[in-house]
Amino acid sequence: MRRPARDTEASTRRFTRRALFMGGAMAAMVAVLGARMRYLGVEQADQFRLLAEENRVNIRLIPPNRGLIQDRNGKLIAGNEQNYRVVITREDAGDVETVLNRLSHIIPMTAEDRADILKEVARNSPFVPITVADRLDWETFSEIAVNGPALPGVTPEVGLSRVYPRDRDFAHVVGYVGPVSERDLEGLENPDPLLRIPKFQIGKIGVERWMEDVLRGHAGTKRIEVNAVGRVMREIDRQEGDPGDDIRLTIDADVQNFVQARLGEESAACVVMDVTNGDIIAITSAPSFDPNLFVRGISQADYSSLMEHDHRPLANKTVQGAYPPGSTFKMVTALAALEAGAITPETTVRCPGYLEFGNRRFHCWKRGGHGGVNLERSLMESCDVYYYDIAQRVGIDKIAEMGRRLGLGIRHDLPMSAITEGNMPDKAWKMDRHKQEWRVGDTINASIGQGYVLASPLQLAVMTARVATGMAVHPRLIRSIDGKEVEIAPAEPLGLSDAQLKSVRRGMFAVMNGKAGTARGSRIADETMLMCGKTGTSQVRNISAAERASGVVSNDQLPWNRRDHALFVGYAPADNPRYAVSVVVEHGGGGSAVAAPIARDALLRALYGEIPPLTAYPADQRGRMETLLKELPLRRPDGSLPESSKV
Repeated sequence: MRRPARDTEASTRRFTRRALFMGGAMAAMVAVLGARMRYLGVEQADQFRLLAEENRVNIRLIPPNRGLIQDRNGKLIAGNEQNYRVVITREDAGDVETVLNRLSHIIPMTAEDRADILKEVARNSPFVPITVADRLDWETFSEIAVNGPALPGVTPEVGLSRVYPRDRDFAHVVGYVGPVSERDLEGLENPDPLLRIPKFQIGKIGVERWMEDVLRGHAGTKRIEVNAVGRVMREIDRQEGDPGDDIRLTIDADVQNFVQARLGEESAACVVMDVTNGDIIAITSAPSFDPNLFVRGISQADYSSLMEHDHRPLANKTVQGAYPPGSTFKMVTALAALEAGAITPETTVRCPGYLEFGNRRFHCWKRGGHGGVNLERSLMESCDVYYYDIAQRVGIDKIAEMGRRLGLGIRHDLPMSAITEGNMPDKAWKMDRHKQEWRVGDTINASIGQGYVLASPLQLAVMTARVATGMAVHPRLIRSIDGKEVEIAPAEPLGLSDAQLKSVRRGMFAVMNGKAGTARGSRIADETMLMCGKTGTSQVRNISAAERASGVVSNDQLPWNRRDHALFVGYAPADNPRYAVSVVVEHGGGGSAVAAPIARDALLRALYGEIPPLTAYPADQRGRMETLLKELPLRRPDGSLPESSKV
């Protein structure tokens, strides 16, 4: 049946309207899409171009060269050396195990080493280079490069690593660097992006740590092109960073080496300080350790030997160690009594060998007593009873105030780790710390540097410098940064009269040069460099009744770790002081026999600027000193050690 013309005409009209509607809708959609595309392609072109560029180009940091650390004369203490290493890339190597077997003919590798490398390779992306070995010698490095075609994926590289050419001499002062740890990052609010670089090293202890911001420098950048999976295709450009600033210390490397050698394997500490400006000339703790071991990755065996050593080589005894100062504290008690008017230099105290207080006897080191003694003789012969007596007259609070004025009980601000405040007790301290009243017996013990009194070798050196000059000398370790001298703040007067200071100095002079001086055996024979000093012995523990019953009557009969500490403080020249010194020998026994000779040698080395001549020593000691000085394992002018002293 044929469709009527009328229906056909109506259908045509309806189709036309539908087509127009659909066409309009499509045109509108195309217009919107076109507008959107124009917006994205034209108006937002820069933004998307940047995003695309970021996908194609990466910016990576270039670690800067770490600043050098030198001694006061420019001798290198901490520097950077070329580090030859070899890396392997799985993507280029193919069969990594086969390549490692070939490489083992050049670089000795155990089966365990190869297993560790394979594990590391499997853990990372195929294009990430994995370090196989570092600190290679030039011959090995060159051999790997020559055999490159037979070692696919193996690449020799050159970088920089920290090195300490004077190793043990400055281990406790300079410290060492090590990889950044999570603990290092925890304490930083806005850590430097450099710290996120794998295996980037920062200072861990000592000057390396406390001057980290100065030594680190600022990172450079390099732009590299990468493909879709992140593999590096080429380097586009680079901008080198700013190296860290160089630092010069106040320490004289040769004096430091001499003192370190002189201490030997004793558990000891020595500080030599310029009394005119506070410069630390030497600050040594013994025994020491090689900081290079920590930079290169110390073995468990080496670390265990350091930790288990009874002489504690990792501890910096010069600033961390807090010891009873013993009789080296007597100058503090004397000056407090003089200033308070409790005594005069001529005040005489009778010493029968002990002082009775209550139901207890406080003994003098000389059991038979010293008889009548004044200030000068009390210092010269180190009479304990004299100080027991005058301490009761002046009281602990004034003694403590004088101690703090002389630099005890104060944390001195140096770029070194774990600096102790020591302890300068008074009545308020005991109540706060122990909730107990201060007793007269506490004052008696404190008067000779026992009881609650504690001081570090650094503090004892500062105390001695202040007694020698009458000025509040402050120690300093940094001489210059980036060639600019660190300003020295002028020292303020202590407020002590010259007469009082001279009275104490005369006693210290008599200690070294008087006929009955406790350290006369360690005097200086050179009349232009005569020395003032004070010996000290600090008791670690009393000999028990049981030990006495078994025949133990002297310090030497006790085990090493129960013996008394030996101490000495001094300065020279007597008439125009230049250097102060403090020495502590742990469990060394008597200060006059053990600590004083070391202090004298250290002072002479600093004063002469070279190995002391034999004429500086008393005639009867010159043969022994000649042998001792010749046998010291001192460094050569280039900083290297004699073969006989290498471990």
